[in-house]
Amino acid sequence: MKIKNLFYKRPSIRIATRYSATVSIVILLFAIIMPKLLNYGPESINTPFDIQMSYIAYWQQYLCVGLLLVFLTFIATSLSFKVVDKFYLSNDPNKYNDIKLIKKVRKKCFSLPYKIPVFEVMIPAVSALLVLVLTGSHLSVMLVKILIAVFAFSIILAVLSFIFSKGIYNEVLTKTYKENLNIGLRINLKFKILLQVLPLLIFCIMILTFIAFSFTVRSKEDVYFNVYNELISENFSEKETYTYSEIYSKLNNLKIFDNSHTKFIIKPDNSVVTLNGDEPSYFVQEYTKQIAQKYNGRTYDSYGVDTQGKTMKLKTADGYYYIGITYNIDYSESLTFLIIYAFVLFIISAVILYIFSKSLSKDISEISDNFDRLCTNDFGKTLPVTTNDEIGDLINSFNLVQKYSQNQLDLIKSNQEVLMEKERLATLGQMVGGIAHNLKTPIMSISGASEGLKDLINEYDKSIEDSEVTVNDHHDIAKDMKNWVEKIDNYTAYMSDIITAVKGQAVTLSAQEIVSFTVNELVKRVEILMKHELKHSLINLNINMNVDENLTLNGDINNLVQVLNNLISNAIQAYDGAENKSIDLDFNKEGNNLVISVTDYGKGIPEDIQEKIFKEMVTTKGKNGTGLGLFMSYSNIRAHFNGNMRFESEVGKGTTFEIVLPV
Repeated sequence: MKIKNLFYKRPSIRIATRYSATVSIVILLFAIIMPKLLNYGPESINTPFDIQMSYIAYWQQYLCVGLLLVFLTFIATSLSFKVVDKFYLSNDPNKYNDIKLIKKVRKKCFSLPYKIPVFEVMIPAVSALLVLVLTGSHLSVMLVKILIAVFAFSIILAVLSFIFSKGIYNEVLTKTYKENLNIGLRINLKFKILLQVLPLLIFCIMILTFIAFSFTVRSKEDVYFNVYNELISENFSEKETYTYSEIYSKLNNLKIFDNSHTKFIIKPDNSVVTLNGDEPSYFVQEYTKQIAQKYNGRTYDSYGVDTQGKTMKLKTADGYYYIGITYNIDYSESLTFLIIYAFVLFIISAVILYIFSKSLSKDISEISDNFDRLCTNDFGKTLPVTTNDEIGDLINSFNLVQKYSQNQLDLIKSNQEVLMEKERLATLGQMVGGIAHNLKTPIMSISGASEGLKDLINEYDKSIEDSEVTVNDHHDIAKDMKNWVEKIDNYTAYMSDIITAVKGQAVTLSAQEIVSFTVNELVKRVEILMKHELKHSLINLNINMNVDENLTLNGDINNLVQVLNNLISNAIQAYDGAENKSIDLDFNKEGNNLVISVTDYGKGIPEDIQEKIFKEMVTTKGKNGTGLGLFMSYSNIRAHFNGNMRFESEVGKGTTFEIVLPV
């Protein structure tokens, strides 16, 4: 059972098996219809006479063709599906990650459904030709009629095989699906329709032409047979005994209606005498002697040859003679007319089918193009529904998807603003502790300076009436007071910078303002806001300015500060509490772009997380992270600066994030 399952697991075997089953059905149908279409004589097939003429019986011929077809199909399919079978039989769990192998498999499955039917049309014709030659069939008939009929049935066989095997191809393509990996033969929908419908059309036209020709021939054969039957019956009788000279004389005097008709006599010694024309074929002679007399003397020529005749068995003293008149029942004019008619009908049908398939393809392409437009968030007008069918339903569904997508995009934008604001506030909350610590020092210094000024003021007030206080002493007191005031000015300026930076980060997204700012202003704000976190973590921030500090950028400086703060915070956390580490903040020019890099030398980002960064809200911080930071940072840079973000990371060596901004 295991070997059986392994054998049938191969797509090539499954497709070949389905084709073989289809072959059996079509060959059975063909074997039943062919004798009727080609006017085979009664008892001329599946009898000793059949074996005498063709070496093997009629059913054995079809069995040979069928077996040859199945054998060639299994060989051709196995060779064509070698790569696909190898993929299916492989137990390697990484086979679905082998892009090179996947490409080969998908290329085969896209191409073979349209290449194999070509061979499925050719192989039956070649097989039938081979069997017919080996069985001694009449060459002209074989080429003109039998092969045409085989071709017609081969077409229907190929179409059915394509339909029955499509599920296997789809199964393979589903298992090997990779985004943007559709390589191989591509056929437009209109040509797919033509390739599947036109063969059926050809088959129907061919069969109808055969049937029409067959009925035309039968009407003619009945006319000739009845006329010659009456003529021979008037001059000869099976009950009487004749001499050879009487038979020859009477037959010679019989009137024939066409010079192509042939009168002949078969003697008891099987020699043949023709009174005009060519000697009748061996098939006619044997059929006349063995079978024809059972059917009122009607004789037939070889399988499918349009020659028949009226014969009679006559008694003589020397034995039995057979006399007959053969006639051709082929209407060459009718056949020509039917072929022209079939060709014209095919052309008209093909043109109509092409116009229809083109119209259908155009409707679907229009919907596909609009879906592409939808993917770029370009919400145009709704498509008009012009048909009350599946295409109309598809257009209606597209309109619903477009409306729903627009509503969802509006909702996403709204939620994005809320999420970004929450992330901003979360970052701001983290800064508050550091800011409070940063403000304590200048406040305490200002308080000390205030006390110092008070002491100096009191001292100065007492010295006003003191005669021992000199002018220089007054200047010294004024100088000390001035020093304290300058210190207060510096501390208040520092506090003002902190308050300005915090105020900028606290502004809501709805109040974004596009302004011009310099790289120096950007760095100053980042240093102020990150000073406490860097100092608390004992991490050094190395700023490498490889551009002009006065380089001007346009946009919302608060957004950019938030992005840099987020990247620096992530870099700090990448060291997992390790102290005396460094983070590099580099500013470089790259063409017309400013590239801001934040580099740490920490643990790096796991590979499974790298694939999702900028696409999903992912975090490596467990419950301590939201995953919003990088996702929103990327959204900020793309949406508000028309820039881009990229990164490089190696586990155990560190990570570099780059912000690319157009200058």
